[in-house]
Amino acid sequence: MQASADSTRMECFWSNWKCQAIDLLYWRDIKQTGIVFGSVLLMLFSLTQFSVVSVIAYLALAALSATISFRIYKSVLQAVQKTDEGHPFKNYLDVEISLSQEQIQKYTDCLQVYLNSIVRELRRLFLVQDLVDSLKFAVLMWLLTYVGALFNGLTLLIMGK
Repeated sequence: MQASADSTRMECFWSNWKCQAIDLLYWRDIKQTGIVFGSVLLMLFSLTQFSVVSVIAYLALAALSATISFRIYKSVLQAVQKTDEGHPFKNYLDVEISLSQEQIQKYTDCLQVYLNSIVRELRRLFLVQDLVDSLKFAVLMWLLTYVGALFNGLTLLIMGK
């Protein structure tokens, strides 16, 4: 009974997520889409200038600065108004965010199937099971060396966006 309820909840989550992604791609809410795509573009530009570790550290520091400032602001506001509303993030702190053993097993099984198919295909290509496919793969890799010499991977991602 619990497994079917979790499965139904996950299906609703994924269908809702897909609808939200489609809404973003079709620019149905211009303000929300602009914020999402603008922040992704800013992150990609940051990654072209700084290392991944630096970008993650800066993002974490920005988020931590915002939450600490908001917490201090709410504490001062409560002290001035002499109210006791409690912790401003209490609703978020009370949310359960753990994954069940069944969910972890399901995702690792899907990942295992995907990785096994990739490894089988690479083995087939590198060990020349089919000469034509291996030659096509070699030509593709040779062309990618030229693309890699001209562009950074992040530059390609930005251009693709």
